[in-house]
Amino acid sequence: MVEKGAQQLRENVEKVNALNVFPVPDGDTGTNMNLTLTSGVEELKRRSSQQIGKSADALAKGLLMGARGNSGVILSQLFRGFSKEVMEADSIDAKQLAAALQNGVTMAYKAVVKPVEGTILTVAKEAAKHAVKQAERISNVVELMREVCNKGREALSNTPNLLPILKQVGVVDAGGQGLLLIYEGFLQALEQGEEGAGSKDNEAEARPGYLIATAPDGAVQTGTNPVHRSSAIDAAVIGGAGTTIGEPKRAQAKLSTEDIEFGYCTEFMVTLQAQKQKLTGLIFDEQVFRQELSNFGDSLLVVADDDLVKVHIHAEYPGTVMNHAMQYGDLSRIKIENMRDQHTHILLEEAEELNGSRSGAAITNDSQQAVSVVDHGSMGTVQDVRELKQYGFVVVSAGQGISNIFNSLGVDQVLHGGQTMNPSTEDIVNAVRLVPAHTVFVLPNNSNIIMAARQAVDLVEHKQMVVIPTKAIPQGIAAVLAFQENAVLEENTDSMHKAIGQVQSGQVTYAVRDTRIDDMDIAQGDYIGIHNSKIVSAEPDLLLSCKRLVDSLLNDGAEIVTLYTGEEAEHDQTERLVSYIEDTYKEVEVEVHAGGQPLYYYIISAE
Repeated sequence: MVEKGAQQLRENVEKVNALNVFPVPDGDTGTNMNLTLTSGVEELKRRSSQQIGKSADALAKGLLMGARGNSGVILSQLFRGFSKEVMEADSIDAKQLAAALQNGVTMAYKAVVKPVEGTILTVAKEAAKHAVKQAERISNVVELMREVCNKGREALSNTPNLLPILKQVGVVDAGGQGLLLIYEGFLQALEQGEEGAGSKDNEAEARPGYLIATAPDGAVQTGTNPVHRSSAIDAAVIGGAGTTIGEPKRAQAKLSTEDIEFGYCTEFMVTLQAQKQKLTGLIFDEQVFRQELSNFGDSLLVVADDDLVKVHIHAEYPGTVMNHAMQYGDLSRIKIENMRDQHTHILLEEAEELNGSRSGAAITNDSQQAVSVVDHGSMGTVQDVRELKQYGFVVVSAGQGISNIFNSLGVDQVLHGGQTMNPSTEDIVNAVRLVPAHTVFVLPNNSNIIMAARQAVDLVEHKQMVVIPTKAIPQGIAAVLAFQENAVLEENTDSMHKAIGQVQSGQVTYAVRDTRIDDMDIAQGDYIGIHNSKIVSAEPDLLLSCKRLVDSLLNDGAEIVTLYTGEEAEHDQTERLVSYIEDTYKEVEVEVHAGGQPLYYYIISAE
């Protein structure tokens, strides 16, 4: 069911992304839900069980750690509640399925500070409520899932009536559509299982009306766990002849995690789109594209075939790589693996094998750098043995220039992210763990990352994590500047919250489709100016759109305007914009910094 649901979502990611209300080039609800569910599927495969309760727990754990964006966090909470309901069950019937769906809704609503109807929450709620009612008369899970999907479609079609902006733009809710795709995948798998339940080739006893867990390859497990020949061979190799007791069995264990310069193994496909290249003014050339990507990392592989391009690269900022590739087309089959995290687990396994226990074990690499192994269950990590400072910072940044600014301000860990690549809950947890501080402030700098950051708080051990809900890069910079090393926690938290409220944030990008928002007609290709979260300008001329955005930002007065120039901002345009601000607003001081952010020509702050 889960794999089929993930397939349905994966095949329709771009359709879900296209439902995002704002016509910006980085609408990412479908992408976030897909990456979140993919993380759940991978964990489910690693921890498969004959008991549906244990399988549901594995899925929930994978979703929790992989949750990206608001839609991903809500999805993880839906299935976290589901797993809590069936935790002790070997198999479940229709009533238990309905109760699990309802418990997921309850937990998801609790996770959202201000639930909004007309969203994924509404679709989940209406479908679950209907399931509980129908389970009183329906005993078969296949029939019940059909009812869930039917009610989900009805609820999704009604979302524009509950959320005015959806009706105004003429779309249904993107998150709700993503959830319905998953549910429809569930139903397809159940229907296929129902058709095959009476097959003589099915070795397991058919149990109509029940859900039972299956092995990762789809075969029903009966009695004992199957042992595959490849697993036995792997075990023999790992523990075979030639291994000296007390020495690392894996070559990677002789290396230091800190020696990994480019930490993320990144793979994806690009479906080349002429329309996108027309908007960006680029023409795809395989050699040029390969040379461009080589600036972002190593182990680069680029293979182009007609309209498809396969990319593999080890990069420190995978979002930057993908943002660049998106100028040529649409992305699919995205896979990102944290190689530092993988290396850490290798060290943990070596320490466990050499010392007999993770807790308190110590290992030493070739450079004689001592590290302590801290046991966090399945989320173990390796940290340097060093004295902790009082405070530290983790921030999310878009663009190398902006990242450099945060680093210059003393930020400990900078996560690359933003609209097109929201860091997952696990990314945030891992970054916090790397900060040598008792208290770590996390600045999401994007409204779509705040929920994932807040979800990470409960997963961090041995230190305090505080989320400062910054929604834009300018707010994040203002918050860091407001921090005082010698102030107590409450004072710093209060100062940073106040600093956020004193900054007006603007962004300039382009529209990816025709639409109409707040009585404003927007044409595909228009340059749009966004003041905080509201579109205030849409013009075919970039400079004119920038001027109108600046006028909106300075409507209530300001002393300083800061421009962070993006990858595609031209020097001449920037100079003309600065001249406009200086000539029109005589008392305002203007600063310009190379931000390097993708897709957004300018990020502008006024304070």
